[in-house]
Amino acid sequence: MRFIETLLYVAGQTAACNRLHSIEQRLARWLLMSRDRQQTDIMPMTHEFVASMLGVRRAGVTETACELQRSGLIRYHHGRLTILDREGLEATACECYRIDRDRFMRLL
Repeated sequence: MRFIETLLYVAGQTAACNRLHSIEQRLARWLLMSRDRQQTDIMPMTHEFVASMLGVRRAGVTETACELQRSGLIRYHHGRLTILDREGLEATACECYRIDRDRFMRLL
């Protein structure tokens, strides 16, 4: 029951995050959450897939991913994304990432 409660809480947090935060903050949050669950810094994903996950246009993801790449936080090449600077990505992400991560950590 605690897991279901946490999952519903995170879903609500995601809805609020999508309404209040920039694409850059949301992309950083989503990448960190994906990294936490997959436990790898290298992830196969397309801009189209990420756009679908964030509920934004593909062009917005392309532009934002390029900004994160120029900042040295990620490397993106042919559908393969690599997180280069986790701490920098955490600094870019909105506070929702830390709230969600802490909520999941309480389950352990």
